[in-house]
Amino acid sequence: MRPSKQRSANSALLRYLGLRLALLIPTVLILVTVVFFFMRVIGDPITAAQGGRLSASELEARREAAGYNRPIWVQYFEYLGNILRGDFGIASKDHREITEVVLTNGAATLELVFWALLVAFAVGIPLGRLAARYHDRLPDVSIRTFAVLFYAAPVFFVGLLLKLLFSSQLGWLPASGRATFETRLELGRMENPSHILIIDAVRSGSFDYVVDVLRHAVLPAITLGLLTAGVFIRLIRINLLETVQADYVTAARARGVAERKVVSKHAFRNALIPVVTVMGMEIALMLGGAILTETTFEWDGIGYQLSQYLLARDFIAVQGIVTAIALVIALASFLIDVINALVDPRVRY
Repeated sequence: MRPSKQRSANSALLRYLGLRLALLIPTVLILVTVVFFFMRVIGDPITAAQGGRLSASELEARREAAGYNRPIWVQYFEYLGNILRGDFGIASKDHREITEVVLTNGAATLELVFWALLVAFAVGIPLGRLAARYHDRLPDVSIRTFAVLFYAAPVFFVGLLLKLLFSSQLGWLPASGRATFETRLELGRMENPSHILIIDAVRSGSFDYVVDVLRHAVLPAITLGLLTAGVFIRLIRINLLETVQADYVTAARARGVAERKVVSKHAFRNALIPVVTVMGMEIALMLGGAILTETTFEWDGIGYQLSQYLLARDFIAVQGIVTAIALVIALASFLIDVINALVDPRVRY
């Protein structure tokens, strides 16, 4: 590439990234604002959690001590300031800092999402290619039906079916938790644990711990991974069918390039670009699915903790966790935009 074209491409990339970064700030502000005022619709957290359990005077004293009797706009700007300092509040249920909950239990959710993505790629990419290869024939119809079923099926229902078959009936895999109590106890004693059990198990050097962690991860990963695999199958199939009809693919065939090489080297790579594009949306989908998956399998991630705080009506913790999740999704979407711009130069212009 000529120096002038290289400078132009770099300039376009910087403009694009600058625009996406500029849009990130109002997006985050809108998300935080919506979460704050939506939670205030149900009333202040003290009244929501303790209403009916305390006398009116005791309730008012607690509201005044927590500052919830002040004007709503004062509370809002104070909350924004706390978020900028990384302070998402303290849970009333167990008195844990929400930042610590997000970091500790969020590591468990990150581990689950990682395993689920491996399942999604392992299932979605080969089946998407196979469906495109046998376009409108029996394999294609079967794979498309499979994709629609698992995308539309409720995550908790799929999880319960898997537990019933592989745990209750066959007894092959554990039904809940991230590891046995003994394994978690030993890994928790490690110096500076990462809270990602597979990493801690590998660090421990114990093969039994690694196997135990992997066995507990199988059913939750399949449950959440199949949800995303359905999206990947349809995306890869559609884009591969469009790509194989492109001019540069036709030119490769005209040069005598083997059909398998045409598909794998020319068409398939470009068919993967839309998968990268939708990864930001898929992260939001997977985090939403993770809440139900973690609850179904008692996987002690941030989604499971959120469900426990909801049951306890601890709306301070709920507000902090939902805000943190919204920030993570916004940041992940920005990172996906950056990756997409590096993979596909067309999005910069």
